[in-house]
Amino acid sequence: MLTNIARVWRGAFGSLQTGGFEASQGNRRLRTFQPSRLHLNTLLVSAGATITARARYLVRNNGYATNAMESWTGNAIGDGINPSSKISNARLKKRVMDLWWSWTDYADEEGLTDFFGLQRRAAREMFITGEAFFVFRPCLTSMGLPVPLQLQLLPTEMLPLTKNEVLANGNVIRCGIEFDGNGKRVAYHFLRRHPGDLTQPNLTTETVRMPALNVMHLMDAADAGQLRGVSRLAPAIVKMFLLDQYDDAELDRKKVAAMYALFITTPAPTEPFDTAEEEDENGERVMDVQPGQVTMLEPGEEVQTSSPADVGQTYEPFQYRTLLQIAAATGVPYAYVSGDMLKANYSNSRMALLEFRRRVGAWQHSVMVWQMCRKVWERWMDMAVLSGALTIRNYEAKRAEYLACDWLPPKWDWVDPLKDANAEIAQINAGLKSRTQAIAERGYDIAQVNAEVAAERQQEALLGISFQETLALPAPQPNAQQDDQTNLPPEEQQQA
Repeated sequence: MLTNIARVWRGAFGSLQTGGFEASQGNRRLRTFQPSRLHLNTLLVSAGATITARARYLVRNNGYATNAMESWTGNAIGDGINPSSKISNARLKKRVMDLWWSWTDYADEEGLTDFFGLQRRAAREMFITGEAFFVFRPCLTSMGLPVPLQLQLLPTEMLPLTKNEVLANGNVIRCGIEFDGNGKRVAYHFLRRHPGDLTQPNLTTETVRMPALNVMHLMDAADAGQLRGVSRLAPAIVKMFLLDQYDDAELDRKKVAAMYALFITTPAPTEPFDTAEEEDENGERVMDVQPGQVTMLEPGEEVQTSSPADVGQTYEPFQYRTLLQIAAATGVPYAYVSGDMLKANYSNSRMALLEFRRRVGAWQHSVMVWQMCRKVWERWMDMAVLSGALTIRNYEAKRAEYLACDWLPPKWDWVDPLKDANAEIAQINAGLKSRTQAIAERGYDIAQVNAEVAAERQQEALLGISFQETLALPAPQPNAQQDDQTNLPPEEQQQA
């Protein structure tokens, strides 16, 4: 009986092996496909520093990597993601927002940029290394800042991936991050100096413990339990580097072909030098050919020209397909990576932008707003009240109410803004969208816009001027040619 059961089990198991998932088989095609089963954290400990170094190298030296990074940052941050306080008291809200705008110029501890510039630097750092670290720096009130708080951006390399140990109090340090017994982050162990900055004196491997309350760790985690970030360039690093080498080789090939080298073969290489010949630094006989020069060759000598192989018609298609793979790996449209707008038309550009902006919008909300903007706003409000820059009654009791805030990313422009504006007006008039939503999508606060519009109307009435009148233009008469152009993109309509 047991023998029969075992036979049936072996037969069923064998059929599963041969008729199951092809991706799990070990046949000839997949025999060498043996990926690591280690967790991403373990892989990052051994490979993270190399990936980061290579990504930084490509951004510094490869135009495609630089273009991809700047395009991602420009679309994700633009002029900055702005806050809009949800405090119901209009006067208090104005005081809060006015104080916020005066503080943003002093937000950077290094003084290189403002708060929105820090957003841009964070997006760049996350694109290159997969993560960014900010430290809250409380300041003395004597420094004269509107709110005594600043932010310091730390390089990713300053949190060592290889620092993994168990502390005496039972806490565990993993990839430089300290966890308590409940698995909560309680501290970060940063190096005192950047390990690769040789301009800093007294380089040391000593680390300093910073409470997690004072650190913002920005990271777009892909795996459950992931502790550190991975460069957005990681899937494209190999192809970018090899494509760069290929381009260099082709450039050298063209350079050699343009030199038009001549070679003279002779049956008697030991005969005396001709008057047109000389000896180079390596002892080789060479001849300097001048325009219009006629040189008499000795009997038996022949002239041969250098004919390096041409790249032919495969260069551009190969580059195009490789750049498409790089664009897919980085999540940035091909035209934004390559700067090539010749292969783009109105329709496919708009489709690519829609998909790209969906991804960027998700990243803005889940990473930049949630991990940075929200935390900065909370800490800033607390410091403003504690320092006396803001006086708010019952702030502690109603803290959640006063901290409520919307974050408005910059509006994305389209190729034909007039049509988009008319479509938006039609949606508002039909009740499909509110003015609040429309203005928020443009990155502005409706209360501020309404106040500015009302003030302008009042000033126009006081001065007796009006900008509401528009010049009525005669409606164009439809004809067959116009009807044919109706469905064409704007640039093609102009050409037609």
